[in-house]
Amino acid sequence: MGVSLSGRNFLKLLDFTPDEIRYLLKLSKEFKNLKYAGVPHRYLEGKNIVLLFEKTSTRTRCSFEVGAMDLGMGVTYLDPGSSQMGKKESIKDTAMVLGHMYDGIEYRGFAQSIVEEIGANAGVPVWNGLTTEFHPTQMLADMLTVEEEFGDVRGLNLTFMGDAGNNVGNSLMVVCAKLGVNFTACGPKAQMPAAELVETCREIAERNHCTITLTEDVDAGTKGADVIYTDIWVSMGEPDDIWAERIELLRDYQVNDKVMANASPRAIFMHCLPSFHNTDTVVGANIAKKFNVTEMEVTDKVIYGDQSRAFQEAENRMHTIKAIMYATLK
Repeated sequence: MGVSLSGRNFLKLLDFTPDEIRYLLKLSKEFKNLKYAGVPHRYLEGKNIVLLFEKTSTRTRCSFEVGAMDLGMGVTYLDPGSSQMGKKESIKDTAMVLGHMYDGIEYRGFAQSIVEEIGANAGVPVWNGLTTEFHPTQMLADMLTVEEEFGDVRGLNLTFMGDAGNNVGNSLMVVCAKLGVNFTACGPKAQMPAAELVETCREIAERNHCTITLTEDVDAGTKGADVIYTDIWVSMGEPDDIWAERIELLRDYQVNDKVMANASPRAIFMHCLPSFHNTDTVVGANIAKKFNVTEMEVTDKVIYGDQSRAFQEAENRMHTIKAIMYATLK
């Protein structure tokens, strides 16, 4: 019997089987091929979705909007100041109102409990565009990128460098365990994933013949890795005064030429973006002025180098999000 995700929420990858995740990746490839071939695929004509953003974004918003329009849907975007959710209206009431008006709801914001509550009350599919704990749409784009590079991902070695306890680190650990990829979190002990999630992922990984490793040792953690992955050191919503502490804590986990040379000769570099790899942004310039640091989690040379797949990975957000919407709304 084939996989069907019709009517399902997409809130975290712990909710999905390996076969269901592989189905979404296969569907993503099909949509990417249609896009590249210029073949119209307005399969969801007449449906409408709403994007509920409490945290702003470039890739997530554009991916949902372009993907929805390619599928023939109407899109409403509600920015952080355009909704009364949690202020004058409860999360439950907002979910019920939007669920009566739209065929699907995307939420990007803070606690995972918020998107779970929306999903429990909307009556239509709800998609997690990012929460403090998880970033599942990013994971599909990441795995699609890895598959495009290596084919079958099972048995590959992926190392996440830096703040491994953030939403991307958590989610990479989950998706690697589900798909049979050996996952290594390489960073300071204070920034590791929660012990309960690590234990859950180790149980999943054992069933899928792969491993979960936590290490503070950069040489050991990156040795022979097929994928080196990192993220910004301070996430959106965290206070600015944490920069000094994070720079001191994470500076030894920067992805640079030495790290890439220690990885497999075929290794690729990945980053969910945005990235602070130079001083061409307001934040980057301010950090350089305050802390005399011009490159943070990755160097300019690596992110623009031949091994980088960060921008291909960003494009893949659109194809994988399109697959999620189609699979749950068809």
